[in-house]
Amino acid sequence: MKTKIQILNQIRNVTQKLVALSLSSEQNFPSEKDGFIYISEQYALSIALKNIPYKDIYDKYAEDGNYNIKMIDGGLIQMMYTFDNQGNLFKYRLGFFPSPYLEEFQNNSEIYEEDEIYADIISKNIVPTPIRFDYDPANAEPIEHPASHVTIGQYKNCRIPISHPITPNIFMDFILRNFYNTASRKFSTELSFDVQSLFDECIEASERKILYFNIL
Repeated sequence: MKTKIQILNQIRNVTQKLVALSLSSEQNFPSEKDGFIYISEQYALSIALKNIPYKDIYDKYAEDGNYNIKMIDGGLIQMMYTFDNQGNLFKYRLGFFPSPYLEEFQNNSEIYEEDEIYADIISKNIVPTPIRFDYDPANAEPIEHPASHVTIGQYKNCRIPISHPITPNIFMDFILRNFYNTASRKFSTELSFDVQSLFDECIEASERKILYFNIL
């Protein structure tokens, strides 16, 4: 049960820090019930897997408030974990859905470039690309469906193995450093997270022979 509490506290702490730094424009603090750590009564995320335009997926999540954090540029952050009756991690889904509506920033870059926290999104060549981290050992299959993996874009068969399940701190550190790097460096002290792994390694030997992410 200790790990579940740590995960819940990490999501709350991350949310509080982004709110305090005005990097979050809207937020929903996590709820917990019967082993589920979820977003304000939101459980169903299957729309992300449907064959519909990305803008429709994004709009549905935004309309339903199906996110923990809505970043200042509209990017949506989702963090949901499930634990079994013994308090062991059963599965999770962590998602970053960047806003498909960046034209306001890009077409008025002279306004937003004065505020350095927008520096990463005002370039016109940016392509919003969703990223999802999943842990689902019950449905794992070596290489084809690694227990812990990351999906880039909405590519059906894109599942890059990850050595360990990841925590909210590791997830947000990754998102901030890679997609909000200017803000991450500006607020490096405030956005310094404990990125120690809380989970055991789950990668298969066969998956080590292909490209994978190693979480220490």
